[in-house]
Amino acid sequence: MTEDNDMPTVKTTAGARRRADEISPFRCKNTVAVLENPAMLVNLATVIRNVNAMGIEKVFVIDRAGSLPDDWQEMRDRRSLRKASVSAVKWTFVKRFDTTAECHAHLRQKGYASVATSPHVKDKTSLYLDEADFTPHAKLAVWFGTEGKGLTDEAIEGCEMCVAVPMFGMVESLNLGTCSGIVLYEVAKQRRAYQSRFRKSGHRGRRAVPLPTVMPLGER
Repeated sequence: MTEDNDMPTVKTTAGARRRADEISPFRCKNTVAVLENPAMLVNLATVIRNVNAMGIEKVFVIDRAGSLPDDWQEMRDRRSLRKASVSAVKWTFVKRFDTTAECHAHLRQKGYASVATSPHVKDKTSLYLDEADFTPHAKLAVWFGTEGKGLTDEAIEGCEMCVAVPMFGMVESLNLGTCSGIVLYEVAKQRRAYQSRFRKSGHRGRRAVPLPTVMPLGER
């Protein structure tokens, strides 16, 4: 498996390289979306597309069924995944794990704190999405489960807190693509604003002039 901190070089055209350089300052460094056992290709592809659009750095996938290749390049070359993600998989690093325990161990070893997207869980700090602060940790992993069963107890146990999207309808559920888009937007917004003002965690290295947090519309 390719290490997430040693990603293979991506061959790009001059236009793609120019675009990559333009968006680089807006990327949310050291931020990962974790998917535990996504059941449908379209859901996985939608999350990858959301991750890319929000400027999140990586996607980790726990794939007990072994439906994905270990190598990111093979995922990028898989036509079904490339088409379903509207080519986002080409530009978004994806790392596969066999088990939840393996993924948690990797994240801990790399210094990541984990947050679960789940309704209130006993013995866990549980907050609504807009109440949570996603900036204290230099490295952050946000976990998502399946629509039907959500995250496993094992996944939640390894997380520091749980966040939930406030819902006010008769149906209190969202599909994985919609949930990940809403949650990752808030996470990215907070972390992008933080890194525009500080170079390090703990409010250290304050920038004399804050970096922009969005690209001017005329430059898109």
